[in-house]
Amino acid sequence: MDRQLKTELSDGTIIIRRDCAEHAAAIYEAVRESIPEVSKWLPWCHADYAIDETRAFLASQEEGWAEGKYYGFGIFDAGTNLYYGGVGLNHIVEEYRYANLGYWVRTGAAGRGIASRATRLAARFGFEELGLQRVELVTAVENVGSQRVAEKAGALREGTLRKRIVLYGVTHDAVLYSLVAEDLARSTL
Repeated sequence: MDRQLKTELSDGTIIIRRDCAEHAAAIYEAVRESIPEVSKWLPWCHADYAIDETRAFLASQEEGWAEGKYYGFGIFDAGTNLYYGGVGLNHIVEEYRYANLGYWVRTGAAGRGIASRATRLAARFGFEELGLQRVELVTAVENVGSQRVAEKAGALREGTLRKRIVLYGVTHDAVLYSLVAEDLARSTL
């Protein structure tokens, strides 16, 4: 990239900030709080999760940004700066100008629209900063909560993908959602 990418975006309620080493303690605390709910869908969130895993994750995020392979953000409360979770763009296909978008929110902040707000901000980053034309959200058919997040963010449900996700060695069908820039212009939270 020839220009400096934005590392922070806000909608006035939340802020997404580029992941960095200073977030380690906050991330670790949020992950530990959320293991029972999040681990079912995200295998990196497991009962023995340790602070060293957080540090390794943050180091990989630095590499991802530097190489233009993925862009991770922490989600923070705009008023209190409380860490809510993470959102990011990965599996970027430059040739076709699309990427995957993923998110998670700590258990104590779930059900408040935070993930949908973060999804919209991360998608905006993808469209405005990376020049993407499309952002995809792929969620296991059984993960109804993530499907609600995608729909509330204004994503269009495109269909069911057979045997698309593998969790703990088990293959699951998945629902594919997409966002394009026009979706963000039409929909507000």
